[in-house]
Formats: sequence, C-alpha cells, structure tokens
Amino acid sequence: MGISGFEPTFLVGLKAISEEHGPGLAALVGRCLTGFALVRFVEDGDWYADCPVVLDFNGVQVEISHSKFDELSIGWNTIDTTAAIAGWEWFELTPAWSGADEQLEPFIGQELREVALLEWRPSRRDMAAGTLAVEFVFDNTGRFHIANALDENSIEVGDAHPESVRHPLGCGAA
Repeated sequence: MGISGFEPTFLVGLKAISEEHGPGLAALVGRCLTGFALVRFVEDGDWYADCPVVLDFNGVQVEISHSKFDELSIGWNTIDTTAAIAGWEWFELTPAWSGADEQLEPFIGQELREVALLEWRPSRRDMAAGTLAVEFVFDNTGRFHIANALDENSIEVGDAHPESVRHPLGCGAA
C-alpha cells in the first residue's frame, strides 16, 4: 500500500485477537484520544477504507485494519502518518493521510472509558458471522467501533447492532 511502517499481521477469531491484543487495548483505558488519521484521496476527499485507521491515545498509536471476511490486524506505534504514501503513481487519485472525519472528530480530547471486541453473531446464516470490530467507549461522547465491512474498514458511531456480542477488554471506573 506504500504506507510507511505498515506491516500488518492479520489474525482470525476472538481468541487469537484477545490473546494477542487484549492487554494492549485494555491499557488504553484512561487515556484521551488526541488524534487520528485516515487515508483520503487528495482530489475528492473520499476515505480509502482499505487502509488502516490510526488512533492516537496520547502518544500510544493503535492501527486497525480489516481484510477479507474475517481478518483483523492491530498494530502499535508503527505507521508514520507524516510520511507520504508512495507507489500510487499508476493510479488516477492521490492517497494522503488526513486528520479530518466528522464521525471521529467529536471524540478528540475525550477520555477512553472502555474497550471491547464486538463479535458479529447473527441469528440467521451470514457469511460475516464471527467477524470482529474494535469498540471504543468514551464518557461524554458515546462510542464508536471500527468494523469489518467485508474486506475493508468501516467506522460506526453509537451502539453496536443487537446481534453483536460484546467482549469487554478493559474498563475504568464507571
């Protein structure tokens, strides 16, 4: 993708993600979200959801990227969002890091109260069953989660769908 420092390690399943990243995600509780970065195209401002969502919690950077139907990569402090994205000369649009997103902007400066993994468990047969989202809960502004939109990321604000099972990883004093 030409993203400096991005070397994803995709894992599948609640157990694998919880064991590998649960403690790190839980350790974010109590920190403020101080910034974020998404890849947008310079020409039209559209979000390129195939690239990782980078969240900065007061100096601890978590990098979330979904792939295929069930793969999730969580990275820590590896992506340089100040570096230009390289290797896109063949494409008609130019990707660049952006700190603008109307869904995430209200969360800047807010303290993280809880982190959870959301496991999609629909009542009917669904090829996305078992996919995971990472949910971030804040005191004053609610919550958002970064989910698998079937081979790319999505950002959803508010409560998760009722057929998502919450697996809390860490929470502060309520």
